[in-house]
Amino acid sequence: MEVHTYPSVSVVIPTRNEALNLPHILPEIPTIVTEVVLVDGHSTDNTIAVARELRPDIRILTQQGRGKGDAMRAGFAACTGDIIVMLDADGSAHPAEITLFVEALMNDYDFAKGSRFLKGGGSHDLTWLRAIGNFGLCQFTNILYGRRFSDLCYGYNAFWRYCLESVELDCTGFEIEAQLCLRMHKAHYRIVEVPSIEHQRIHGESNLRTFPDGWRVLKTILKEFLSRNKQSGLTKRSPRRHIQHTEIEIPTTEGIGI
Repeated sequence: MEVHTYPSVSVVIPTRNEALNLPHILPEIPTIVTEVVLVDGHSTDNTIAVARELRPDIRILTQQGRGKGDAMRAGFAACTGDIIVMLDADGSAHPAEITLFVEALMNDYDFAKGSRFLKGGGSHDLTWLRAIGNFGLCQFTNILYGRRFSDLCYGYNAFWRYCLESVELDCTGFEIEAQLCLRMHKAHYRIVEVPSIEHQRIHGESNLRTFPDGWRVLKTILKEFLSRNKQSGLTKRSPRRHIQHTEIEIPTTEGIGI
């Protein structure tokens, strides 16, 4: 056994009819995670029952609004861990990578954003149309904000919970990733990109709509840029907190797969 010291970690998983996918996701969540918050968007299958069977300690919230952004914000508000990780339920993001995001934050960063385009990252699900759209939105963002982001529209991210005291989110859809990233930038938090591999959805169909959701991301980029001097969505930046770390024994494995 290897012994590592970690802060408490919460994982937020938005779901809607993901009963067939959860058996591939929940058992693979690493032992460093101390809390799993599932936000269910009124599933009509047995998503909730499957989640409780697989992980009896899971916290389940019923989404009051609509959209991924709304679900994530509800999950963030319910988290008690020092670190919050965003994880999709469809199998596109491998839970084993959670440790990489947590360790990136422990290296004096505030926000760790996944990137499919860094060395070590990749995608088995990105269509050429989505790839072009993501590249264009990312480059446009870099020009406006003077950054060098390699990926913008990717939902695998993690951050210290104290960031939410100064970064307020108000979007409801898939643009949540872009708004979170840009408001972290505007709040002058330290951002690091983490190589991540995107897998194909295991069961079901994605709710992502390439053109409508791409347009919402573009509007978010412009809105955040035009309001940069007004500090829209920001309050006074929270100071870094002293975090109590806990020793966790990590069993050595040959690797896991979905």
